[in-house]
Amino acid sequence: MNIKNLQYFLHLCDSQSFNKTATSMHISPSALSRIIQRLEQDVGQKLLTRTNRSVALTAAGKQLAPVAMQIVTDWQNIVSVIREEDPNLKGQLKVFCSVTASYSHLPDLLNRFRQFYPQIEILLQTGDPALSTSQIMDDSADIAIGAKPKLLPNDLYFKVWDKVSMSVIAPSLGTHLVGKTKDDTNWDNVPLILPESGRARDNANDWLKRYTRKPNIYAQISGHEGIVSMVALGCGVGIAPDVVIDNSPVKDKVEKLNLEPVEALELGLCCRKSRSNEPLLAAMMSLLS
Repeated sequence: MNIKNLQYFLHLCDSQSFNKTATSMHISPSALSRIIQRLEQDVGQKLLTRTNRSVALTAAGKQLAPVAMQIVTDWQNIVSVIREEDPNLKGQLKVFCSVTASYSHLPDLLNRFRQFYPQIEILLQTGDPALSTSQIMDDSADIAIGAKPKLLPNDLYFKVWDKVSMSVIAPSLGTHLVGKTKDDTNWDNVPLILPESGRARDNANDWLKRYTRKPNIYAQISGHEGIVSMVALGCGVGIAPDVVIDNSPVKDKVEKLNLEPVEALELGLCCRKSRSNEPLLAAMMSLLS
């Protein structure tokens, strides 16, 4: 759970006003509303009741507030300890992530990181998110953003950051590739465009097992951005993370199909467990406390 989001929630508990919190925390009211909705989805309960003039905590919100306060306090304390041990951390961190993650998730992390550690240089590498684990295990990167694999290597430390939903997409002008419902679609004949490897491919395979024993794989793509492009060109039906679909320059040329959901990905930061106490790595990992 994002510490900043908890801070927004706590400020909202005190101000009892979306507009006041948005102004004080330098965020738009609509963005603040989305953050609270995301918290409510994580908790599975309504946290606030909202009227035209104010907001009030629900029973679930009242339960969460002291817990959120403790989490934020603990996080601030550990950051203070790290900074006191070495207030001028210096050096380089090699960070690996996908192209999409470099603008969907990384900016917020780096903005907060640089507030505390402005003298640490970030060396960013982008590529197929399925390579995140191997990039860490062969020391090509110090820290990586990627989806949590089904089986974690013994020396991999993985910290969950966010859940990323996945969708099945078809070309907007080529919905003839599938029927109106899953029941009138012969999935054995549907050309499929899938991730080449990684947890996204595992989840896609699990989803397809419900419909076909012999999937008609048209293409396997290294990286997810190319899946959306190939679907937009009418090459077939694809399965990709929603964050990739929604940020694609060709998103208007594809449509998400209303089918049973594909299992979501657990996005997180990972590094070698044996290196997790190194000051630079511990400093970045602490931001996800």
